[in-house]
Amino acid sequence: MRQPSLIARRVAVASVSLVVAAGAAACGPEDNDAKSSGGGDSQAKKGGTLSVLNSNPQSDFDPARLYTSGGGNVPSLVFRTLTTRNRENGAAGAKVVPDLATDTGRPSKNATVWTYTLKKGLKFEDGSPITSADIKYGIERSFAAELSGGAPYLRDWLIGGADYQGPYKDKKGLDSIETPDDLTIVFHLNKPEGEFPYLATQTQFTPVPKAKDTGTKYEQHPVSSGPYKVVKNENDGERLLLERNTHWSASTDAERKAYPDRIDVRSGLDSSVINQRLSSSQGTDAAAVTTDTNLGPAELAKVTGDKELASRVGTGHFGYTNYIAFNPKVKPFDNPKVREAISYAIDRSSVVNAAGGSSLAEPATTYLPNQKSFGYTPYDHFPAGASGNAAKAKELLKEAGYKNGLTVTLTHSNSKDFETSPEIATAIQDALKKAGITVKLQGLESNDYSDKVQSVKTEPGFFLAHWGADWPSGGPFLAPIFDGRQIVKDGANFNTGFLNDKSVNDEIDAINKLTDLDEAAKRWGALDKKIGEQALTVPLFHPVYKRLYGKDVKNIVISDWTGVLDISQVAVK
Repeated sequence: MRQPSLIARRVAVASVSLVVAAGAAACGPEDNDAKSSGGGDSQAKKGGTLSVLNSNPQSDFDPARLYTSGGGNVPSLVFRTLTTRNRENGAAGAKVVPDLATDTGRPSKNATVWTYTLKKGLKFEDGSPITSADIKYGIERSFAAELSGGAPYLRDWLIGGADYQGPYKDKKGLDSIETPDDLTIVFHLNKPEGEFPYLATQTQFTPVPKAKDTGTKYEQHPVSSGPYKVVKNENDGERLLLERNTHWSASTDAERKAYPDRIDVRSGLDSSVINQRLSSSQGTDAAAVTTDTNLGPAELAKVTGDKELASRVGTGHFGYTNYIAFNPKVKPFDNPKVREAISYAIDRSSVVNAAGGSSLAEPATTYLPNQKSFGYTPYDHFPAGASGNAAKAKELLKEAGYKNGLTVTLTHSNSKDFETSPEIATAIQDALKKAGITVKLQGLESNDYSDKVQSVKTEPGFFLAHWGADWPSGGPFLAPIFDGRQIVKDGANFNTGFLNDKSVNDEIDAINKLTDLDEAAKRWGALDKKIGEQALTVPLFHPVYKRLYGKDVKNIVISDWTGVLDISQVAVK
């Protein structure tokens, strides 16, 4: 996902949900098979109410405004899109599959034109037919300033998208989206984009009937194209009540099981309260899940010692990397040997412990997450072992002109998120001290931290960062961080190393032309390995998500796309 500051939000919405924030095969407790831990389809029955207990409200419940991965978790119960994520365990769940469309799209003209055909018999919650014009209108309204917040790709990719202001100001619409008949929609892009099928999973591709559009009030009762409709939305998503959409047909939807009769989403809860309620599983909490609250280290220790609780933990991996970022415009980080020295000095064992231990974090030496869909290619250009290579770090510092060591400042967030927080910063401080590097810590409050590290004018030389996936591919991971053309001088900038290498930019363009996503993945992995040689980042760890669910929840499916339980699949007794 595009902005580090939005990752936590996306994990909540998309599980992942935002985001997240959002590795290997996802599975059940202690890496047992996920389906067997939840009982599988054999125990799945229709009926009942599924409760969702969350920390973050499902705010901006308008398909134009949501920024999710794969259509989100709660949102995808109401909003269907042209394509969606495959609702299966592990790596199989990282594939894109048809949803409203009959296939994942037909490219032409070097992947600058994408054509989709809608399935027959699709209906809104009021029984009216879903047409290609409804999808076109849904996309167009996402360009309106008052409905901003969604993924920015359509504005970047569609011809004319950069200047379009949405249907409220420009009733003519976007010429780059054609609807030759009720079942056909054609997109004209200004450059080749082989990953357009991934983008078509975003909620901006949700059909919206123009006659029912109420602008900024649409989120109160968006017209459903999915198996559930909104019957209550209180306090901007703090309480969402969903009930069956009787005009949804399973014959047109191979992905959503829609077992419960209703979904009751309650947010604004403290994370410890959520885990306690799921642990106790009393009353309605026996049929409850969470889409945004992980088990912390202390809670996990308690759960691990209880066989019954351990059987109700879903384990998953979302494409996400925590890392150190360098600004090579700030001394001494302009010297590659200094950056390499720090890379060698890092003690990943202590960092993993600071992140909650090996059950909640996996050490990383690659920028791309360790999943096949991203193009994961193993490499370790600066092998530090498990606990750091202080001797090699000192040798490089001497070559860089710092034979007596040096003093640097590490900027981090004060948020207790086990990612960019004081615990991680302190672990790095301790490791680098062994290599003769004195680290002063600069902790900032969350908003101040984001503002500082995302501004070209204020970006520090040495800071903690993280990045999550808009979809499971190397493209949205590498391009925003390493494409020199994406350096933003007067806004939020994420190319922290200010890399503007023509060979890198050209390779990104070449990969974007590929419509064979497996071949593209290999190329992304090779590019990651090439960029890694410059030591512009130090990958630290990939998070692991462990979340409790109620004792009456069945059919647990956790994909590598979201890393968390997919509520479109669960059943309750």
